This record gives sequence, structure tokens and C-alpha cells, in this order.
Amino acid sequence: MTTTADGRTIDLRRDENLRRYTATVEGEVIGEAEFLLTTDLVIFTHTLIDPAFEGQGVGSTLVRWALEDARARGYQIVPSCPFVRAYVERHPDEYADLVASQSAAPPPTLS
Repeated sequence: MTTTADGRTIDLRRDENLRRYTATVEGEVIGEAEFLLTTDLVIFTHTLIDPAFEGQGVGSTLVRWALEDARARGYQIVPSCPFVRAYVERHPDEYADLVASQSAAPPPTLS
């Protein structure tokens, strides 16, 4: 179980409709990692954490969970989001194998 600095439970989910992974506390979204999806890639585009929860590890917890979910679903990732990219770079032993090669990355015009 993951908690905030003040002990509240963080619920982590994948929202297919809005193409994002979310971290919620007491039903309120406090963080999200947005993504695009292809047949074999999860492209992380943006991560946002509520300023009231910054510095409490919510972003790292959310990204770690999202990366593990991508792995469990058999996807490779494209860490276009600077936060996700930095997380993968800080944890190469755990996540470098998930990063798609440049040839597998979608064209830059993908929206």
C-alpha cells in the first residue's frame, strides 16, 4: 500500500478513456501520467502532480506503477515526458529494457 506523507492511501489506476494513469487520494486525482497508445507502445507524454503533493514521492510512485503496468501488458515505452524519462534514467536496471528503440518510436507528427 502506498501512502502520502500524512498517511492517506494513494489509489493507482489506469484510465483507458482519458489515456492516463492516475493517483487519487480520497477520490480526488492528485497526479496523472498521460499517454498515447499504439499496438505495442505506451508513449508517455506528460506527468502532472498536484502542487500540494509535490515532494512526497507521488510522481515516482505513479510512474513506477505505470511502467510496471506497461511491462505486464507486454508494451515497450517511449518516455517523451521529461519526468518519465528522468525516472527511467535513474532506474536503468529496472526499466531500461522497456524503452523502445528509435526505429520503434512513432513519427513525430503522432497526436
